[in-house]
Amino acid sequence: MKIIFGLGNYGREYAGTRHNMGFDTVTRLSDTLGIRLDTRRFKGLCGFGYIGGEKVILVQPQTYMNLSGECVRAVLDFFKATNEDIIVIYDDVSLEPGQLRLRKKGSAGGHNGIKSVIAHLGTDVFDRIKIGVGAKPEGWDLADYVLGRVPKDEEPLVRSAIAEAAKACESIVIDGMDSAMNVYNRKKESE
Repeated sequence: MKIIFGLGNYGREYAGTRHNMGFDTVTRLSDTLGIRLDTRRFKGLCGFGYIGGEKVILVQPQTYMNLSGECVRAVLDFFKATNEDIIVIYDDVSLEPGQLRLRKKGSAGGHNGIKSVIAHLGTDVFDRIKIGVGAKPEGWDLADYVLGRVPKDEEPLVRSAIAEAAKACESIVIDGMDSAMNVYNRKKESE
C-alpha cells in the first residue's frame, strides 16, 4: 500500500496558488484514476483506490500547510504504515516553475509543511515529489509569494508539471522510486 499526500491549504481562497501544487496533483490523480476524494478522516480528505494493482490512499491534509504532519501521522498510525509507505508532493521555490525533482530524503529546505511532516515522522527519509514554483521576487515576502496565484503566463507550465507529477507518482507506485527518479529527474535537465 502507498499513501500519497498532496500538501496545500484547503479552501477556495487558496485554489490556484503556488502553495497548492501538492493538492492539485492529488486532484489530478483522483480525476485520472477515478478515485473519489470523498472521505473526511485523519484530519484530511481521502480517496481509496488502486494504481497498477497496488492499493493507494490519496490524501489532501485539511490542517493548513504548516500542520500537515498531523494528518500524515494520523493516517500512518491508523493504517500501521511507515515512512517507507508514503509519497509527499509539494511546491518548491528553489526549482524553476514547472521543474520536478524526486527525492528519497532531505531537509525541509525552509518549507513549513515539510518541517511539520519531518517533525511528526521523526525522520526526513520518505519519498517526495517537489514541483518548482520559482524563487520569490526580490523584496517579496515568501508567504505572500507562495500564497499568491500562479500568473497566467505560467499556468500552462504549471498544469504540465502537475500532470507530470501525477505520472511520476504512478511510476513510483508501479516501478519504484529509483526507476521514477531516473525518468523524471533527468527529463528537464536534458531538454
